[in-house]
Amino acid sequence: MIVMINGAFGSGKTTAATKLVQIVSNSMLFDPEEIGYMLRKIIPEEIRHDNEKTDDFQDIELWRKLTISTVKEVKKKYGKNLIIPMTIYKDQNFEYIKNGLKEIDKDLYHFCLIAREDIIHKRLYERGDKPGGWTFLQTSKCVATLSDKRYEEHIITDSLNQDEVVNRIITRISMDYESFTKKSTDFT
Repeated sequence: MIVMINGAFGSGKTTAATKLVQIVSNSMLFDPEEIGYMLRKIIPEEIRHDNEKTDDFQDIELWRKLTISTVKEVKKKYGKNLIIPMTIYKDQNFEYIKNGLKEIDKDLYHFCLIAREDIIHKRLYERGDKPGGWTFLQTSKCVATLSDKRYEEHIITDSLNQDEVVNRIITRISMDYESFTKKSTDFT
């Protein structure tokens, strides 16, 4: 099983993913940002193609290709359920990643955490991001794009705490699986 947790920066993806790893049996966290950071280090900007010379490593074509090939190898080698938090709102990248993950594991779940811009900005500020910084500047386009139906299954998080978000994900997945959690818990 692969659980993709999408949403704007500051929507709570990584926190939810970390909690899910503690609950979902035989699971591990897989963060595609690490691949992006690696690519920034090993591919100097001066050799990147013009369309890759942006402030977003997801514009480096190798990012999406390496993300899928790495997921495939990790699944094959370790046989774990993968919990993948990532902000992915560019249509081409989203389709490539989602379709690639579906080829790797037919049991793919995609959840998109949605919140109002002011709430996301508050969360970003609380976690220590600089107002006016890169993550703040991404909020409007992320919120607008990720509210589209193509990014469903949406979880509106404005008034939910992280445990409630995780419980909604667990409840949805448990519709397909009778027993997949590490501990017996009522998630309703």
